[in-house]
Amino acid sequence: MLSELIASLKSHDATIGIVGLGYVGLPLVLRFHEVGFHVIGLDIDQAKVDALNGGRSYIEHISAERIVEIGKSGFEATVDFSRAEEADVLILCVPTPLNKHREPDLSFVIDTTESLVPFLRPGQLLSLESTTFPGTTEEELRPRIEARGLRLGEDFFLVYSPEREDPGNVSFSTRTIPKVCGGTTPECLKAGLALYGEVIDRVVPVSSTRAAELTKLLENIHRAVNIGLVNEMKIVADKMGIDIHEVIRAAATKPFGFVPYYPGPGLGGHCIPIDPFYLTWKAREYGVNTRFIELAGEVNSAMPDYVIGKLVSALNAARKSINGSSVLVLGIAYKKNVDDMRESPSVALMERLQDMGATVAYSDPHVPVFPHLRDHAHFDLRSAELTPEILASFDCVLIATDHDRFDYDVIKLHAKLIVDTRGRYLQTAPHIVKA
Repeated sequence: MLSELIASLKSHDATIGIVGLGYVGLPLVLRFHEVGFHVIGLDIDQAKVDALNGGRSYIEHISAERIVEIGKSGFEATVDFSRAEEADVLILCVPTPLNKHREPDLSFVIDTTESLVPFLRPGQLLSLESTTFPGTTEEELRPRIEARGLRLGEDFFLVYSPEREDPGNVSFSTRTIPKVCGGTTPECLKAGLALYGEVIDRVVPVSSTRAAELTKLLENIHRAVNIGLVNEMKIVADKMGIDIHEVIRAAATKPFGFVPYYPGPGLGGHCIPIDPFYLTWKAREYGVNTRFIELAGEVNSAMPDYVIGKLVSALNAARKSINGSSVLVLGIAYKKNVDDMRESPSVALMERLQDMGATVAYSDPHVPVFPHLRDHAHFDLRSAELTPEILASFDCVLIATDHDRFDYDVIKLHAKLIVDTRGRYLQTAPHIVKA
């Protein structure tokens, strides 16, 4: 069956089923469609399905025109998981969050797999792309598939290939970002390489699904640890009266041995704040305490409180109490120039400010209405327009995410007090506080 599957992939006759139509899944839909595959989208969110079938996009950097285009070419989204039987390939792109105890929550992966299992058939390939700890593919997916009576490497193929999406980064696309892939058997790996080789410029094979799973964690833990380092350096530099952003710019002129990372009000996005905990949790099973990783997590998790402390001190210096003050938060996406709010530190800042008695508003050109978020308070707010009058009406303006579409000259001219967490202002001023 392997030869038949590979032949259908090379001829683009295979049907591709993308399960989970968010920031990872929807770009995959577009890429497979772009090279001529027939694609089915599956999701449990009826609103997403209705939007796609209606030619509407819910991700800012993906235009409605592209959704209309794939619809005209036969793409269909559905909540009916029985349609999985029509697909030759199923790619799982579902969330892997943490639970309230900061432990891995595999419920989306497991529930989705169990929803698909009744409709799996011989000749299919299943690829898991969700970030997870080493062993998930072998320990959670493999037994469920084999319980269906399917033989991995013979009549069914299972791989792990971690997603590498970077929303808002125009330098890289789904096609140009190299793709790591590991299979449960050598034959499974061959199927995975055949699949991704048709849509990705470079596919990087590894020896196992466990190696691929750990590769993804290493990539993001590398960033988390270095961001933790620079966040701690920011606190030290602040105590010494040194601008950490000036120091980073100077250090970055070294042409070897240094990679610049930048401090901020906390970690955001689906990967960096979460992935380290997947490894630290799994490492305990092997009697290993990942002290270095956990320390970086502690530093990064404390950054919202550090920012709030700086904001409170700045208000006190202006003879104002945080209780009763009005604060305008600029940017609620987790990074600049995108609409992605997953794990955004801005939300944590808004919650803390509100708990302390402040009146909170926000402005974000990429998020016009504050969305409903899992495990966070909901703010019944719309993005405020940054007019001189509105800026002047707030006791403090907090730059949490430095979108390029903000007019920083206007902000500087009209805001009474600015707390800048992103180093946007190179020059100091009496009403600008760097945090």
